[in-house]
Amino acid sequence: MSIRDIFPIDKWDFKSESILADLPEDVYELLIAHKSELVFRKNDILFREGSFPSGIFYIVKGKIKKYKVDNEGKEQIIYLAGPGQLIGYHAILSDDRYPDSAAAIEDSVIVFIPKEDFLKTLDYSPVLNYRLLKTLSHEFAVLANNLTFFAQKTVRERLALQLVIIREKYKENYVEGMPIEISISREDLASLVGTARESIVRILAEFKGDGILETRGRKIIIKDVNALIKIADHK
Repeated sequence: MSIRDIFPIDKWDFKSESILADLPEDVYELLIAHKSELVFRKNDILFREGSFPSGIFYIVKGKIKKYKVDNEGKEQIIYLAGPGQLIGYHAILSDDRYPDSAAAIEDSVIVFIPKEDFLKTLDYSPVLNYRLLKTLSHEFAVLANNLTFFAQKTVRERLALQLVIIREKYKENYVEGMPIEISISREDLASLVGTARESIVRILAEFKGDGILETRGRKIIIKDVNALIKIADHK
């Protein structure tokens, strides 16, 4: 059974995988004409809020967090991106500085596409334009859902929802019934949920005691996703 049969994951998860998938060959070749493949180690910065964009980033392997930092230096993660996703294009489309920062939460392989090639391909391809517009519309809906949810729900409910969402990003070679292992620091999880690290540790211990998950160091193994969905009470 797919998660979509029991939970509307698309309402909560940014999706940009389809932007570059199966592009016409001429469009794809134009886009990647001067690409470069880069390796980012854990905690390496892809770009910083306020800097000018020089290109877009396609995630081949690994996980990237997009986040903002407040005046007190506290980090708020906006979302996590995984393999197949495209980041960094919003600032180019708006002809502005980056509105947020991006960093690797694990060793990652990234394809960098120069701004000039991206813009040239946009001018050339109505297909790419349509896909970007569709993705941006979806991301706006996801942000609206998250803002409403965060304003109305408890920390326990918010953590349950984020664990359901993150679980989807760590599905690799998944077989039905197989437990999914998440590797994320308690600090990053607290930043995603919008609470203190101590609260995350306490609630994870409660979930563990209820048999919903296991923990091994920073790793979290989801055993009962249905219980998390019930706790999140997303409806």
